[in-house]
Formats: sequence, structure tokens, C-alpha cells
Amino acid sequence: MNKVTVKIDGMMCGMCESHVNDAIRRAFPVKKVTSSHAKGETVILTETDISEEALRTAIEPTGYQVLLVSKETYEKKGLFGFRK
Repeated sequence: MNKVTVKIDGMMCGMCESHVNDAIRRAFPVKKVTSSHAKGETVILTETDISEEALRTAIEPTGYQVLLVSKETYEKKGLFGFRK
């Protein structure tokens, strides 16, 4: 599974977070997406690769600017953080 962290400029409140999350859910098959206006970022968990260009295409029409995209492999931990 992949973890994609997107730094976003322009999110000011919880509704901004919802707009970004909805745009991502409509555009990509994601397992989980969470946004934080306080941190200025969105974290996406997905099994497919999402390109930076595709993220910009999905997010920027909502009025927010993608600043940086970073990707890493995500390994789900077991119960209480212990690995199986």
C-alpha cells in the first residue's frame, strides 16, 4: 500500500478539508484520505499509484494549490502497533 502526503495551500477550515477529501475520493480509488487545514496537508492511503500531475488536476479546480507531493510505502501495523 502507498502513503501519499500532499502539502496544500489555501485550506482554512473543516469544510476546506471536506472539499479536498471529496475531490480526491471522486478522482481516485483510495482506501483512506484525511486532510488537516492546521498542518496544510492531505494524507492518502491507496493501493494504486497516483501521479503528482493527476493530484494537481483533481485538487486545483477546487481552489486549493498543491505545493508538494511525497510518496512512501505504507505498512499497516497490527493491533496496538505490534507487527504480525
